[in-house]
Amino acid sequence: MSNVRNRLFLACCLLLPWMVARAAPFTPASDAQVLATVPARASDPRARELQALRQAWRAAPRDVDTVVRLGRRYFDEVAASGDPRYVGYAQAALQPWWDDPAPPPPLRVLRAMVYQFDHRFAPALADLDSAVRDDPDNGPAWAWRTAILMVQADYAQARRSCESMAPLTTPLIAAACRAQVDAATGHAGAAAAALRAALAAATDASPGERLWALTRLAETEERRGDNAAAEASFRAGLATGVPDIYLQAAYADFLLDRGRYTEVLALLKDGGRADVLLLRLAIAAKAAGDAQAAALAAELSARFDAARQRGDTTHRKEESRFVLALPGDVPRALALARENWAVQREPADGRILLEAAVAAHDAAAAQPVLDWMAASGIESVALRGLAERLKAPR
Repeated sequence: MSNVRNRLFLACCLLLPWMVARAAPFTPASDAQVLATVPARASDPRARELQALRQAWRAAPRDVDTVVRLGRRYFDEVAASGDPRYVGYAQAALQPWWDDPAPPPPLRVLRAMVYQFDHRFAPALADLDSAVRDDPDNGPAWAWRTAILMVQADYAQARRSCESMAPLTTPLIAAACRAQVDAATGHAGAAAAALRAALAAATDASPGERLWALTRLAETEERRGDNAAAEASFRAGLATGVPDIYLQAAYADFLLDRGRYTEVLALLKDGGRADVLLLRLAIAAKAAGDAQAAALAAELSARFDAARQRGDTTHRKEESRFVLALPGDVPRALALARENWAVQREPADGRILLEAAVAAHDAAAAQPVLDWMAASGIESVALRGLAERLKAPR
């Protein structure tokens, strides 16, 4: 698989519902300043690659190709570790062009990646639209455009982006892109079948490609209510060995929904740096009566407080889930979930708003999600169950 196609895959999978403390971008004061400590073992190719890219950037900070390769590598680290500092490092590398109204297309795409991380979807889409106008064969731009449109529930435009991307990527990623749109628009059975067929045919797919497709398949099967198939796909994704925070969080949610709290604690025991994983750990610890429950909740609460003091509002969904599941502050959870839905409208966003509305006995608050469910035709056992609970008498 070519490097271009590999980066295209990474672009597809990286726009995910992170809830991590956003590090402020900065420019190192000198070449000697340490940006982050990374493994330096000679046998660690990831560390060697990152060190080499940083050295190349320091030597030529305005070389477009070097900046793009380094920026994409930083985003690889975000996906693998959930550490948001790397987004700040990517923005620092972009500083010479940050306010440029017309940077080269590859830099537009990288800038859009930073924008979307901060949920600044309008400027991100503006950069991506400009990039594909200038270069219709810009696969990463089409991939990121698809991802943002999915977050915004603009499924017709997301499908068009998938089709524009398809000739530029592998058959497996093209099939997975189409399937995620189908799964959100009333065709979950067909989406799952297409993904299974594409995975079976992709005998030469990279582990990263397989992980992304398997994660999409697992989520689709879970929404359809085929829990055995969903768990098999989650486990197959984990078995690829590719570090991926989103997969861990999605599988943890699957386990939480089934009361398998000790398995969540084991799965995420080393995931405290990424807030999305800390959230699941805290919920599981409370439910399991684990001794670390209070400490985990306090740490997560402190992280939310710190983000709020910085004016960071990109994690309202996760904070809503936190205050509903742990302190039990239903009005606060509902307010946060409604604010979140105004910005992003994926199934997980709809679910927390429905859950908060059920807890508040406020069906009217959930109406935007119910309207989205009806309009999209999304098939979800969990969402349908919550919608039915809203109809039940108090």
